[in-house]
Amino acid sequence: MNADHSKYIPRICYEIFVRSFCDSNGDGIGDLNGITSKLDYLAGLGIEALWLTPIHPSPTYHKYDVVDYYGIEPEFGTMDDFRRLLAEAHARGMHIYLDLIVNHTSTLHPWFTEARKSPENAFRPFYWWMTPAQIEALGISERETSDDSQVVYPWHENPQDPEKYYGLFFKGMPDLNYHSEQLRCEIEKIVRFWLMEIGVDGFRLDAARHIYPEWEKEQTLDFWKFFSGIVRNAKADAFTVAEVWAENEEVAPYYKYLDATFHFDLSFMLQRIVIQERDELLIEQLLESYALFAKYNPLFIDAIMLTNHDQDRIGSVVGNNKNKIKLAASILLTLPGQPYIYYGEEIGMLGTKPDPYIREPFLWTDDDAENENTKWIDATFTTSRTVAPLSVQSVDPESVFSHYRELIRLRKTEPALAQILAPNLHRVCLHDDQLLAYFRPHADKSLLIIHNLCSSAKKLMLPNEKAAFLNVVFSTDPVHSGKLSTMQLAPFSSLVLSLFPKTQG
Repeated sequence: MNADHSKYIPRICYEIFVRSFCDSNGDGIGDLNGITSKLDYLAGLGIEALWLTPIHPSPTYHKYDVVDYYGIEPEFGTMDDFRRLLAEAHARGMHIYLDLIVNHTSTLHPWFTEARKSPENAFRPFYWWMTPAQIEALGISERETSDDSQVVYPWHENPQDPEKYYGLFFKGMPDLNYHSEQLRCEIEKIVRFWLMEIGVDGFRLDAARHIYPEWEKEQTLDFWKFFSGIVRNAKADAFTVAEVWAENEEVAPYYKYLDATFHFDLSFMLQRIVIQERDELLIEQLLESYALFAKYNPLFIDAIMLTNHDQDRIGSVVGNNKNKIKLAASILLTLPGQPYIYYGEEIGMLGTKPDPYIREPFLWTDDDAENENTKWIDATFTTSRTVAPLSVQSVDPESVFSHYRELIRLRKTEPALAQILAPNLHRVCLHDDQLLAYFRPHADKSLLIIHNLCSSAKKLMLPNEKAAFLNVVFSTDPVHSGKLSTMQLAPFSSLVLSLFPKTQG
């Protein structure tokens, strides 16, 4: 059964790496009360949903190895703090999605501490166990690395145990085995707790393509059918967005059961286009992906982003070139789909792997005495020397922040841009691969979008059928204001055009 699309669909979403966002108590660690204190900021930016990275107790800084699915990481606050955050977000019309990790747990989770005691333990079936001989017989002792896991040897020793356990991402993260009906019952309890008792609005689903390991991967979609049934029964309007870090052909079937999936192919395509300053048939490839997704669900939701917490930040990808940072945002926020902004992208934060450095503290101010800047890591990339803090950018009309704020306002007020379901997108050929152009038709007002991808000014030769699009709705080229004054577009600039409004008789 396809996901239910009668539910509310937020138009602009925002990912928060909780540890790095905002510190409310001066301990240097981002926390739930810090997020609550910034809800007015997020609402003012135009955000309608927050995806919080894991908030459950965990031994690591990133919290993707859960120890207690029902608890709150003490560094982040208490359950009362979370309830207040949820209530305050809802009061502002904002939804909250929890990062739910159902592919694996921590080795410190009580399920695993029991399971590792002996092959006869009642919790042993919650995880994958095999003897070295069984592993060799199946030929699964090694694996090819993937974009989301660089682990080659996924089987790990349990001291004085004849069997090894399977952990795709790290020896401290053993994979769960959903052949266990008892485990499935536990997952159902967890989902119902957060949706029904606490009242969250949905989940971001980590490592969705790995629920069953490679040798049984064909069963993964059956799991998501089971999971979506749990969610639907617990809270019919709950939202699910999945991390399926793979090419579109593998992603598409997940739309049978989940509301949205992240479009990684698009993410990397946008990065390449802005780096190389040339189109690579972006619109044609997007239209192909839409046709593929629609085979599984005609009302699919394409979750689009520039980068997330597992990717080099877009600011560093383009060498901290402010014009390219703005251009990337202009393309993302004028394409169809449900955009996700990674915290700090709106101020041009920087960072490249290893992972802690793409998750550095949000730069609220350059005043070190201000406690709201988190300090759990010494920032290497995003400092007051490389990135202007929000306190400076918020009063600068030319800042990256002001650009994001205006783009988000535009996206939410123009019906052609706000449309999420049934993507309204057509290619426009300008016979120049350094210009990217597309048409967003809509009954109320259709729009023509043009981006100059390169460092030199470009002449615009509009096709005859688009020649009437001379009303400037949005421009980053200061020459164009109100209407198209010249047939030229400045370097790295964007134009959003519409028909002149009809005169009133």
